[in-house]
Amino acid sequence: MVRIEFLGPIGKGPMQMEAKNLKEVAKELQKDKELRKWLGECAVAVNDQLVQSLDIELKEGDKVTLLPPVCGG
Repeated sequence: MVRIEFLGPIGKGPMQMEAKNLKEVAKELQKDKELRKWLGECAVAVNDQLVQSLDIELKEGDKVTLLPPVCGG
């Protein structure tokens, strides 16, 4: 199982799922209408390290975090 966390205005509580890689996580999250709009806009971190590819392999206990864009100055 991997833990999925959503930060900021996404407004979803953490969830757990079986996934071998980030592609599987993205496919599952696409099923949720509210999350779908965030998926293309969010940065993604695995175990607190930003990643650029959905080809990242996951292992038991990994944490995936979706970080929405923020405004600031």
